[in-house]
Amino acid sequence: MQETSTKPYLLRALYEWCTDNGYTPHIAVRVDNRTRVPHQFVRNGEIVLNISFEATSQLQMGNELIEFHARFSGKSHKIEVPIANVLAIYARENGQGMAFPVEAEAGAGEETEALPPEPDEHGRLDDGTVAGPDGASDAAGEAGPASGDDGAKGGRGHLKIVK
Repeated sequence: MQETSTKPYLLRALYEWCTDNGYTPHIAVRVDNRTRVPHQFVRNGEIVLNISFEATSQLQMGNELIEFHARFSGKSHKIEVPIANVLAIYARENGQGMAFPVEAEAGAGEETEALPPEPDEHGRLDDGTVAGPDGASDAAGEAGPASGDDGAKGGRGHLKIVK
């Protein structure tokens, strides 16, 4: 029998520590074809997500997947993050948390991408552009993260990788 990873247990423990101390838990995530996040908020193949009680709905932190609903630019999205893709969990207010080594993915070598943005009933994307036939934006505009989503002031906190 294969031993269960400690990573999901550490993520749940640090999430609880953040909330017990009044901090806002955030996770840094490597985005690939198994990760379901709004594409327009992905930067350099990564996204930072606020996973606080106030920012999420129906949060489930399982041993294989973190799932929840969150609003980006006023629109609700279902978020799915494989535990293997979580790079770090930390408190926004003080940067305390834990970073994890990048794990090799099962489909290594596959192209990294997020789900394309979903247009609303009028064919518009969250950034106001009109979606083309493949769901991608026809404009070259770039949308920033939703207010409070990255929480880092002047960049990411410094985290130590624990093995």
